[in-house]
Amino acid sequence: MSIHERRHRPASVDVLVVDDEDDIRELLELSLLRMGLGCDTAGSVAEARACLEQRRYRLCLTDMRLPDGEGFELVEYIQQHLPGLPVAVITAFGSIDTAIRALKLGAFDFVTKPIELKVLRELVSHALKLEPGAGADAPDGRRLIGASPAFQQLRSQAEKLARNQAPVFIHGESGTGKEVIARLIHALGARANGPFVPVNCGAISPELMESEFFGHRKGSFTGAASDKEGLFQAARGGTLFLDEIGELPLPMQVKLLRALQERAVRPVGAHAEEAVDVRILSASHQDLARLVAEGRFRQDLFFRINVITLRVPPLRERSEDIPALAEHILARVAEREGTTPRRLSPAAQAALQRHSFPGNVRELENLLERACALCEGDEIGVEDIDLLPVEFASPVAAVPAAMSGPGAAVEPGMADVGGYDPEADGEIERLRVLQALEQTRWNRSAAARKLGMTLRQLRYRLQKWGME
Repeated sequence: MSIHERRHRPASVDVLVVDDEDDIRELLELSLLRMGLGCDTAGSVAEARACLEQRRYRLCLTDMRLPDGEGFELVEYIQQHLPGLPVAVITAFGSIDTAIRALKLGAFDFVTKPIELKVLRELVSHALKLEPGAGADAPDGRRLIGASPAFQQLRSQAEKLARNQAPVFIHGESGTGKEVIARLIHALGARANGPFVPVNCGAISPELMESEFFGHRKGSFTGAASDKEGLFQAARGGTLFLDEIGELPLPMQVKLLRALQERAVRPVGAHAEEAVDVRILSASHQDLARLVAEGRFRQDLFFRINVITLRVPPLRERSEDIPALAEHILARVAEREGTTPRRLSPAAQAALQRHSFPGNVRELENLLERACALCEGDEIGVEDIDLLPVEFASPVAAVPAAMSGPGAAVEPGMADVGGYDPEADGEIERLRVLQALEQTRWNRSAAARKLGMTLRQLRYRLQKWGME
């Protein structure tokens, strides 16, 4: 089709298909027509660019190998000149590395040859659901609060990643809001109408993991009284969020890798795999690269889930965001209790901004909820927020990266503060934990919430002190 002919056709078409094989172009065009979509086709990079210059499209679907170049060139061209247009790539079977490279360049998703029409239809449906210029707020009102440079960059990255299907690894300390970011990416993306299924990988018994993730068939093991769907099936059409993925045992990592590569799972007791259409987001407070070096995490799985990494800054690195966060938390507490929102006194706000916050945003929430319960009037003072003097004596530097690891990066008082006495600080922390345990009648989950830490962090301390 000449450019002259193209000018006499409608200015907008749904999909541009780019492939140098006539039969593939015809197959894709017929499939798209059956979906009620208009379609243009091109056989080279040059023809595709001519189409893109003349008309508007909602999706570009391109092969990776073309007579005059590669699909990467089109991905880069679209990112530079038509950033709102999703582009999906067609790769040869087994060329996962090529697909990952395309995702890193900004491709929306990929499909492998031989093309399965069901997978193609799902990809096209998701891509066409994207709305240009989605804002920073999710449809449910969930948003990232903070105006610090580090958080503005994080917000921008999350909005951009919502527009593709690339696996994203969210790295940050416990309590920084990794799941909030994952939910935002889901809510702003093409899968917003599908389910968001979060799972804490460290909370599932290793013996039950395969059944929990992939489901099982009736009679496949003792107690399997009926067929059961797994987490992958529950997230079909939506997003599966694997929190604390570093906790997965090695045998399960092998099975997860295959599920991600094949986009299919085999329920326990089943004889065949079944396709699953999910986007994978994962998170951990641990350094996965270090776990790989120690032989505790598979390198191939690390590369598969770590296509794009989002680092969530700890609260101590963005103390300027604390006033806005506090205002939001206090408003939420007031709404729940049906009261007028309380406000922080200038002294209380300054004390919070000097605090190290080893438990990050989760600790801030717990501190303010306790303060609301203790406060007599409308203003929360320093005496209401229960901060230890040693922890807000001076601004706190970031914890060195070398000290990261289970429990290390979140230990109170581990920052390099003048006059720091580790033995004295450890005793204060131990007394604080004991007090919380006594107040909750040794309910460790309730005590962990009261202290602004995770149950795992509390257990780490109890083991360290010989009190488990």
